[in-house]
Amino acid sequence: MAIMVALATILSTIKPVSMPYGGSVTAGSMVPILLIAFRRDAKVGITTGVIYGLVQMMIDGWFYSPIGMILDYPFAFGILGIAALFKKQPIVGVVAGIAGRFVGHFISGVVFFGMYAPEGMSPVIYSALYNGSYLAAELIISALLIYALVQRNVLNMDL
Repeated sequence: MAIMVALATILSTIKPVSMPYGGSVTAGSMVPILLIAFRRDAKVGITTGVIYGLVQMMIDGWFYSPIGMILDYPFAFGILGIAALFKKQPIVGVVAGIAGRFVGHFISGVVFFGMYAPEGMSPVIYSALYNGSYLAAELIISALLIYALVQRNVLNMDL
């Protein structure tokens, strides 16, 4: 778990796109969390994601609300571990994990960042567009990398 958290943290520093209020497109920083979930189980994947979320909170986080911080960091990254429930269909697992991450950021965005929505725009729409924009790119990157790992039998899904 420590190696995957470290690898995810290193990959998270490579950010071709950074959003103004948090969130970024990285060099596949979620892949190590997804990988350990696929190789082990949901409990290990969720635990690794929570630890990674806490590390990210210490590195990149800024305090705005205890509940918001939980949603944006330990919850959002921990939920990536549910990918393990789809070991036989890893791309579905990637989608499920990142969709779960989206839910955490979306709720936090509506409740805690809705004030940044342009005048006349619903905080719900704003949060969906804001968080969906970078997470869609992260989904594509993660799915492509997991697909490549499956093709190379790195995941060894027969375990």
